[in-house]
Amino acid sequence: MDDQAHAARTMWNCLHDWWTMLPKERRSLAAADAAIRQARQEIDWLGVLPAQAAQAVLKTYLQAWRNCWEGRSGVPNFKTRIRTVMSVDVPQGRDLNVTRVHRRWGMVSIPKVGRVRFRWTQDLPVGKRADADNRITGARMVKDPLGWHIAFRIQTRESKPVPHTGPEVGIDLGVNVPLALSDGNHQNHGRAPRLPDGTADRDKWLNPDEKAKLLRLEQRAAQRRAHRGPGEKTSRRLHHTYDQIKQLRARATRRAADWQCQTTTAIAKQYGTVVVEQLQITNMVTSARGTIEEPGTNVAQKSGLNRSIAQEAWGRTVTMLAYKTARCGGTFAKVPAPGTSRRCSMCGHTTPGSRETQALFVCKNPGCGWIGNADHNAARNVLHLYRMGHALIPAAGRAVVRRAKRVKPAAAR
Repeated sequence: MDDQAHAARTMWNCLHDWWTMLPKERRSLAAADAAIRQARQEIDWLGVLPAQAAQAVLKTYLQAWRNCWEGRSGVPNFKTRIRTVMSVDVPQGRDLNVTRVHRRWGMVSIPKVGRVRFRWTQDLPVGKRADADNRITGARMVKDPLGWHIAFRIQTRESKPVPHTGPEVGIDLGVNVPLALSDGNHQNHGRAPRLPDGTADRDKWLNPDEKAKLLRLEQRAAQRRAHRGPGEKTSRRLHHTYDQIKQLRARATRRAADWQCQTTTAIAKQYGTVVVEQLQITNMVTSARGTIEEPGTNVAQKSGLNRSIAQEAWGRTVTMLAYKTARCGGTFAKVPAPGTSRRCSMCGHTTPGSRETQALFVCKNPGCGWIGNADHNAARNVLHLYRMGHALIPAAGRAVVRRAKRVKPAAAR
């Protein structure tokens, strides 16, 4: 599987160089397919990649350019060996031959690998349950520090969801309170974002024993790096230590994603209308270091805040809410973010100094004086903006358009 993943990555890089170097009039799907066939014949170690998987690489590459031209993503680039996720695609479902061994395990046929056992976690249309409208159409194998995983693509016929008649709710995404809801039903994962000394906890999804093990591994890696001479290659022991650190990090990421999946599913089933803020997360996590001539202030505090925002993965939460709300027949919308944290949800006035602390909001308007949680106040403002008709983007699940349509980047013209 590792050899196939490296061959697929190399196939992408060769295809990218071939596509960008050729003149525009010579680029075509047939020419790219002929180049891939020739490469698999002339380069022996590229032949380990099945022909269908090589065609899937070409299809994914062309789709990446379409996404770029339509403004949904950036320009396709070179895939490095270190930072690229190892993956292999099996586009034909008939080659998989999925069978269920018993309640927890199943067997699948991987081209040029053989029969492989996998953990059965979802119901799959196999055997008598498979038909023309409900069947497996392909799969994708992905490797992370915890090992290889398989995701099946399923074609199924689903009825149109019934319109959800549940209540409306506004959601404020935060750090101390991950999901603050306008009706007070806040969703908290029960893990403190900060340590007792006030610093951000970068390993809050690990238990105390795992945190102690991670600290020992990081200290061991630092000691082995200190004993490495200039220009000396990284030892196998150091690589093994890095792999152990990656496994703990991947376990924490998996726990965070699992909490997000369960929480967003419960929200989509309970509420008929879900409203969130239109946040520019990329701008919010920029560094405060500044330049040499004009250095920034509170750099360490801003770095801890950026790490906490990244750990909460707000973008992934919004994406899950978008498609799960649509699947349940609800409505998903976004409203402008400026002012939601400083405006009083009771009187509607924005008075300087009303947000006394990160968690306390005290309205300084003499005729109001409302006191409450700052995140709850922001969630109520989010829902109020939606009711006033200030919704920006309906449930789309797409990235913000960066350029006008039909305008191709210079590399593809």
